[in-house]
Amino acid sequence: MRSSVSVAIIALNEEKKIRACLESVRWANEIVLCDSGSEDRTLESAREQGARIYQDAWRGFSGHKNLALTRCTHPWALVLDADERVTPALQEEIERILGDPEALDGYLIPRRNYFLGQWVSRCGWYPDESIRLFRRDRGRFAERAVHEAVVVDGRVGRLTAPLDHFTYDSIGDYLRRMDRYSTLAAEELRRGGRSVCLFDLIGRPAWTFVRMLLVQRGWREGWRGVILSGLYACYVFSKYAKLWELRDAGRGPRGASHEPRAESGEPKGKSREPGATSRETRDERRGVGA
Repeated sequence: MRSSVSVAIIALNEEKKIRACLESVRWANEIVLCDSGSEDRTLESAREQGARIYQDAWRGFSGHKNLALTRCTHPWALVLDADERVTPALQEEIERILGDPEALDGYLIPRRNYFLGQWVSRCGWYPDESIRLFRRDRGRFAERAVHEAVVVDGRVGRLTAPLDHFTYDSIGDYLRRMDRYSTLAAEELRRGGRSVCLFDLIGRPAWTFVRMLLVQRGWREGWRGVILSGLYACYVFSKYAKLWELRDAGRGPRGASHEPRAESGEPKGKSREPGATSRETRDERRGVGA
């Protein structure tokens, strides 16, 4: 017997993309959309597609997605962003999982990321796997300010069919998001007690550019690969420059005897997140709002 699945989506002013996202999951048993104050036609489009809509004050990416999960009513959850679409091949694969009595507790799903209208398969952008399908009583988002990820208490498998992710409509779109995400990332690093050194400001951005363009063969994407590698390097520089700014501001006037003690922002419990250094490397690989 096939099990049932809820689709959980968060949104804010996504009228250009939400309809295609919702149409790609019309086969699901229910669609739950948690909106944080849209002022365009996002909610109207969602209603037309039969989504159950909630409006709440913004709780951060992890908090808002966990809120959406609490409002789902079926045993399985599929979490999407408004700029993502489930491909027919992925739908078939999910349907097989739902009908399998021996199914695992969660599944990694690859993403095809589109930049300026074209799928980028290099630059470290594919397969870009993350857990999106899981038993609702076994998974939740770890509390992080940015680059939120699902933690599953159980066995995790891997699907082969991808999500389509239509991110960054323009370079200006990337730069706007970069400002927001680099601020969130810097604040999270500071809460974790992370300091900043010259290597963070010079070595990390340079290595990000070289890794994406050469090691991960971004040059084969043409100018898109060059531009994307440069933009990611800018993100890394911006994150650590803002961390320096935060820590410098926290020291107070010159001559102050003590720097304010950093508060721990790490989630506790069964999270399988790796340590701080490896998390930073992974986030630089994923980049802005990935």
